[in-house]
Amino acid sequence: MNGPYRVLVAVCALAASSTFAQDAADEPQAVSAVQERAYRMQHELALSVGLLPLDPFSKGLFAQGSYTAHFTDTFAWQIGRGAYSFTAKTELRNQLERDFGFLPTAFDEIQFFFGTDILWKPLYGKLSVANKWVVHGEFFLIFGATVFKFTKALRPGVDLGLGGRLFLNKVLSLRVDVVDSVVIPLGAGQTLTNVMAMTLSLGINISATE
Repeated sequence: MNGPYRVLVAVCALAASSTFAQDAADEPQAVSAVQERAYRMQHELALSVGLLPLDPFSKGLFAQGSYTAHFTDTFAWQIGRGAYSFTAKTELRNQLERDFGFLPTAFDEIQFFFGTDILWKPLYGKLSVANKWVVHGEFFLIFGATVFKFTKALRPGVDLGLGGRLFLNKVLSLRVDVVDSVVIPLGAGQTLTNVMAMTLSLGINISATE
């Protein structure tokens, strides 16, 4: 290949390289949609009301208090919670007592319970409500243990549940938990039992940040 052709090939190669580089520069860069959390929890005190709905003979309405330490945005330890239950008899139990002579002591009711839980909070987001308000919330999984005081004995249980939180501001939030506890039999005549607790809480965030 003589001199002029070599020059022509070099010029074409340089032009193609320049065009490719320009196209690459014009391509839009990847944009991250991840934003920082608007609200961060620190030390949470919660006042709660709840329901124990599974027992066919009585329904428990309970009041609860708890303290939770939030170590990171995704990990928290509900160090302590305690609840006192108020029992309401079902119609089935009334019928058994009235028509078949069952004594009230034949039914094992939950009187109070206390426990501790780990909270894993992988999901956080915000929603637009009617294009007027933006609300922030999170969802979490619950792993823990509970000790139940039944009428006849104390019995431990292993907990698994889920929950969600709606932030009202940097201090107050509404929280809903649904937890199923597998209660372990310890004595004669006891059987494996499931206790479900549905809880609505007002959380107070101490040392709140935003």
